[in-house]
Formats: sequence, structure tokens, C-alpha cells
Amino acid sequence: MSRIGRKPIPVPDGVTIKVEPEAVHVTGPRGALTERVHRDIGVEQGEDGVLTVTRPTDRGEHRALHGLTRSLVANMVEGVTAGFQKTLEIQGVGYRAVLKGRNLELALGYSHPVAIEAPTGIEFEVPQPTRVIVKGIDKQLVGEIAANIRKQRPPEPYKGKGIRYEGEHVARKVGKRA
Repeated sequence: MSRIGRKPIPVPDGVTIKVEPEAVHVTGPRGALTERVHRDIGVEQGEDGVLTVTRPTDRGEHRALHGLTRSLVANMVEGVTAGFQKTLEIQGVGYRAVLKGRNLELALGYSHPVAIEAPTGIEFEVPQPTRVIVKGIDKQLVGEIAANIRKQRPPEPYKGKGIRYEGEHVARKVGKRA
């Protein structure tokens, strides 16, 4: 491996990293994560508590894998220390969310409530009936669950009713004219 990563990944105290030939295991105060690594990409841990990701050549394929691997490992380190969260806003008359145990129940104008089960490693918070916070240590899983919740009733362009991410701009349409 000739090239060293330009942005080394600092490893905070309390986080242990085990590097295997094609896998990286990260354990921290919030839990443990494992990610497979392409065989051409090298992940090395220095004595000063810094991870470096290396690639064999400057070919486009290796450069892409190098950046992907570096991002995935950095997200794993951040996930086991601080965690990730996505906030969703519910807009519409009668639309609301309720926490039932670990699971989420949504009233979205359908004839039935929509139940969302919390997979392992994900927890929901409902500070207000119109706000849902999805928390977890795996960035990909948090984003996927938030997208599945949003998919139950995406915001519509005329009145803006539906589920949207916090701060998401919904392009509004004018509607009928007389």
C-alpha cells in the first residue's frame, strides 16, 4: 500500500478498534459496529490512536474505494461515541405520532394507524405529537428508518401536508385558478 489517507481518523478515548484483513470492528460506549472492507484497501491503526486508510494505486476505482472506506470507518467511530439522529416533522390536521412501547404509531389520515417497528439499535422519541426523532449508532440504518417513516406520507406540493425532514423545503404549487 503506497498511498496514505490524507485525513487520518482520530480515535477518542473509550473506543477500541480491531482491524482484520477484510473487516473493521469498532466498539465504544454506545455499542459495537462492524464493516467489511475491500481487500485492496488497507486500514492501519497507529500508536498515537489514529486510523489511516491506504490504497495501492491512484486509479479511479481505488480512489473511490479509499474515500468510501474512510467515510464508513469515520461514521462508525462517530456512531459509537456520539450516535446519529434524524428529526421528522409531521404537518396536517389530525396527523400525529404516538410512541407505543419501543414502536411508533402514526395517524396519517388513513382509515387505520400506521405502525413502524423499531429494529435493533434504533430508538424513537416523540417530544411533540408532530415531531419524531430517530436515534441510533448506525448512520445508514438511522437514515433508512427515517426514509421509511417519511415514505408513509410524503409531503404533497399543494398544501404541504405530510411527513418531512426537519428543515426540508417542499416546493409548493399554485393550484387551480378561476
